[in-house]
Amino acid sequence: MNFKRRQNFQPSDKLLVLVGSKNPVKISCTEDAFTRAFNKSFLVEGINAASGVSDQPMGDQETLQGAINRAKNSRDVFPEAHYWVGIEGGLDEDEAGMFAFAWIFILDTTGKTSQSKTGTFYLPTAVSKLVKEGMELGMADDTVFNQENSKQQGGSVGILTHGIVDRNEYYRQAIILALIPFLNENLF
Repeated sequence: MNFKRRQNFQPSDKLLVLVGSKNPVKISCTEDAFTRAFNKSFLVEGINAASGVSDQPMGDQETLQGAINRAKNSRDVFPEAHYWVGIEGGLDEDEAGMFAFAWIFILDTTGKTSQSKTGTFYLPTAVSKLVKEGMELGMADDTVFNQENSKQQGGSVGILTHGIVDRNEYYRQAIILALIPFLNENLF
């Protein structure tokens, strides 16, 4: 986003949503989710915002903290927006294996916040092994599935569902769920 160009942002313009990532998938799914949820257009831009967590977050706590940090750091850099969105993908393990998920964190100009988590899915052993060796999930997917930059495309979920659920669709639903308090202000 060209911040100098947007310094003269006028209230009559579309509402501005800032995503704490330059990943085109995260920007696209945020725009789609806000448009569907509010039934109107938004200007959605991405910004490189620090997550403050590991490159490959592990567990709910670290992953949620990454989403919170991305949203708040976006607000700190560009407070003129109307909403700030943090999306952070993470991994965890249980007795069935390593699984993936993402946390969404949204805040608005009033200070209201909300969060939601995507569904989870298990990773193949070959991918999990590379992650345990220190590789970030996107790179592990690229290595195992002979892909290039898959995390800015369909991601793990797209690869493993053969495109039935891509990363855009995967995040979109969770973003809409995180918008529930903003859509029902009288209830929250």
